[in-house]
Parts: sequence; structure tokens; C-alpha cells
Amino acid sequence: MQDHAQASTTVEGAQPYSDPPAFEIDAAGHHFCFYPHGADRMEALLAHIAAAENTLHVFYYMFQPDYAGTRVRDALTRAARRGVEVHLIVDAFGTDARQAFFGPLERAGGRFDLFSPTFGKRYLIRNHQKMVIADGERVMTGGFNVSDHYFAPPEENGWCDLGAMIEGPVVAQFEAWFAELQAWVGSGDSGFRTIRRMVGEWDPGEGKVQLVLGGPTNITSAWARSIKADLAYGSRLDLVMAYFSPPRSMRRLIRRLAERGSARIIMAGKSDNTTTIAASRALYAAMLRAGVAIAEFTACKLHMKLVVVDDVSYFGSGNFDMRSIRLNLELMVRVESPRLAARLRDMIDHLESGSTEITREVHRRRTNPWRWLRRRMGWFMVSVLDYTVTRRLNLSD
Repeated sequence: MQDHAQASTTVEGAQPYSDPPAFEIDAAGHHFCFYPHGADRMEALLAHIAAAENTLHVFYYMFQPDYAGTRVRDALTRAARRGVEVHLIVDAFGTDARQAFFGPLERAGGRFDLFSPTFGKRYLIRNHQKMVIADGERVMTGGFNVSDHYFAPPEENGWCDLGAMIEGPVVAQFEAWFAELQAWVGSGDSGFRTIRRMVGEWDPGEGKVQLVLGGPTNITSAWARSIKADLAYGSRLDLVMAYFSPPRSMRRLIRRLAERGSARIIMAGKSDNTTTIAASRALYAAMLRAGVAIAEFTACKLHMKLVVVDDVSYFGSGNFDMRSIRLNLELMVRVESPRLAARLRDMIDHLESGSTEITREVHRRRTNPWRWLRRRMGWFMVSVLDYTVTRRLNLSD
């Protein structure tokens, strides 16, 4: 594994923050390599594409026509030229790049498709997943998109995120799910009844490493139901989450876990959307009263989605907000492994060094009538208005 000089920035009241280095671990019959540092993620992604010999199946929510996007597009184009079967799908809502940007890939023999290509009420549903599957043997996934911001260092206020390279049986599940997405975009059927059926019928299997999905359903998504089941019986929670505004049932499970054990949550202190931060802060008081330890990551913007409950770890694309839990297409990898859980907790300890602790006293000092109103409005916008409008438009066929 190649080492990189780690960028650093200074957090108020703390030592200069440096990104954690990449690390590898064997767990539950799989090999994992995690990339918390942006430059490592980019180099690993390019190497992953360059190593492909037969197939590259790629899906991203956001694929931007900037420096990072050009590097990744060109790597995919080179793969197509050497005979690799390349299929890239991007979400039409999240991606600014026009189809012409992907022309070099198509001219090299690669295939490019848009998920939900026509504008209309269904455009509000987003496929938020991220995956790059090479040869059916290795997959790179996580929370990061293809955009300069996801590979920039902390001092440039890039996104603090996590990429994971996985080798093992779960890769077959990624391939099976990508095949379903291929069939959907290739059929010309933009109906979300089909998407709901695909997600609803998805079987993550019984193994210790599972691909759990979520999508536009009338109930909590499957990945969130899985996490809720673990929270219901867990005694230790360590959670890093970019957007935190879950439904009441999930908040109650977190509080009860904290009361019988320990719960630590690291949330965004910086973001490109201050409304989401306000929505999270509207929930702090009840969490703090239950004994939940809260910190805000302030070294740079936070985009990571990581949950560790006892010996079970989840990582992938899903946030703890109403969209991710009940509307967006999401994927999370669930791993039962004490070794991996312990190693990821070490990384969370490191992230905490770039965070500001939010005690009950700190929260009280930060609260005044105007801020209280702003938080409640943020909660309404994120968890009521956006969710309700999109759900009613898209689930009432």
C-alpha cells in the first residue's frame, strides 16, 4: 500500500488534525482496505480501474466534469480501449456533467447511462449509491462521489469521507444488484414500481458480510431496519454521520442504548448545507439528556457514513436522515466482526480528535430563541417538507 503525506488542519481548541492513513484488515472471510484520506481514495480508485481485465461496472450518484471527474473518466476510457467491458451509470439528479463529457468513453466502446433521465416528479427520487466493481472480484464503495471535493485535503475544506475496497463473496451481491440496475436503465421503463419491487425483493443473504439496500418504500428501508435491529439489542454505539435527522423510532433506540450502555455520535460541524446541521442540532438536547456523547467534526466538511454497534459495522452511502432511510436508493455493507469493529472504532477515535465536544452546557450556551427557531425550521425543511412532498409525489402510483 502506498503511503501519502497526510494533510492537516487545526481544530479550535485542539492539536492540528491529520487524516487517518489507509489500512487493511481481513475479517469475516473478506479482505478490506479502507481509505479515509482523499488522495489515497483517488489513487486506489484509479489503480482499481487500471487493474481490471474483463469488466468494470460503475455507479455514482455524482460525477462532476472537474479535474477528478476527468481523471476517472479517462481511466475508464483507457480500460475500454484495452478491451474491458465498461458500463458507467450516473444519477441524473446528482451529476452536473453533460452526456458529451462521457463521449470519449462511449467512443472507446464503453457504455454510459443516466439513472432516471427524464425530468418530472420522479426526478426527486435519487439513486445515492456508489460502487466500482472490477472483474466481479473486487468492489470499491463508500460514501464518496467523483468530484474534486471528495479528494481534497482538510485544509482545503474537502469532504472527510471513507472509501472501502472489498474482496470476497459479497462482491457477487454487488454484481447481482448492478445487473438489476443495468436491466432497469436498459428497459426504458422509468417506473418506480419496478424499483420498489427490486429493492423489496432483494435478499442480502445470511452471511457475516451482507449488502443491504434501501429505496423508495412506504416503510423504513431494509438497511435501516437492519441497523435498528442491531440498535435494539446493542450496548455500544459509535456513529459518524454527515446528515443526522432520523425518525423518532430510531432516535428512541439510540437513547435507550445509551441508557443501558454507551453511545457516541460524531456529526458535521461544517457542511455545504447548513440546514442539515441545524436539523441535527434540533435533536441534541434529548440525546444529551439520555447520555449520548456528541461531537461535531470541525476539521473540514464531513460526508462519512459509518455505524459500529457492538461487533457489527456498517459503511456505505446511507445517511441517518429521512431521505436515506425512506426514499433514496442506498447501499450499506454490514459486517459482523469484532476485529473490524475495533479497528473502525480506532479510526473514529482519530476523527474525534478533529471534533468539538458538545456537552449539555455547550449546547445551552449555543442556544437562543433565534437559533432554536432556525434549528426547528431546519428540521422541518429536511425531515418534513422535503420528505413528505417527495414521498407523496412518488409513492402514489
